[in-house]
Formats: sequence, structure tokens, C-alpha cells
Amino acid sequence: MSAVYTWDVFSTFDGYGSLGEGSDWGGYWGKQGPELLAHRAALFAEPQRMVYGATTFREVASILGAGTDPNALDEWNQLLMRMPTTVVSSTLRDTLGWPDATIASGDGVEIVRRLKEDSDVPLRSQASLSLNWALMAAGPSTGCR
Repeated sequence: MSAVYTWDVFSTFDGYGSLGEGSDWGGYWGKQGPELLAHRAALFAEPQRMVYGATTFREVASILGAGTDPNALDEWNQLLMRMPTTVVSSTLRDTLGWPDATIASGDGVEIVRRLKEDSDVPLRSQASLSLNWALMAAGPSTGCR
């Protein structure tokens, strides 16, 4: 059986979805409220495996690992850091202190296809635009919709 793969991406209506130099935290642009935070916590309360590209993983690990960003204390971020995580990267050699991360080097489409076949829990990716665009470009053969 193939695991479900979900991609979460936050974006403005005009497609802006990235943290700019000197700007507020990029994920919610400072607009998160109790309803969104509760919704995210509920999503991350279920067992699943996270899948990241290297750039997003570096950013997330830096933000959550430093302990200086108040968003790192949000319940869903705490749950996120306890999930098994696969980082698709041909350059990253270190898991940057992430508790249960592994680095998978190679073609992202093949790695995700294999994860979907082998995983007994759903897969979830957040941001990781390049990785997920490659999955979408590969089409239905990835099993990602």
C-alpha cells in the first residue's frame, strides 16, 4: 500500500511564500492566531514522516533549534521536531541536531516514491518548493497528487 503524501505551503495570494532578509518570520508573516495554531497542532498530533528539501530543512532546523524564536514553542512545532524526518539532499551531510532525521541523497522523485511504498505512516512536507515542484512535474508516476 502506498502512503499518503501531503504538501503544506503557505503563500500570499500573489504567490509570495518565502522569508525575505530583514522581514518578519516567513511562515505566517506574523498573522498566526489561535485557530490556525490549534489546526496545525491537530495535524501534527498524528504519526507521520516529514520530508524536506535541504534549503527548507536548514531554515527550519535553524529557527527551531536555536530556541530564540517564540514560534519554536508553538505546540505543533514541538510535535514536528519529534517526528521522523527524511531530508532529500545531495549537499547536506549533517542533520543539524534534528532528533530523528536522516539524509537521503539522490533523485528526489525516486526517494519519495520509495518512501511512499515503504512507509506505514503518512508523509508530510512543508515548504520545500523545489522538491515538491519536481514531484508535481514528474506527474502521477510519483503517486503524489
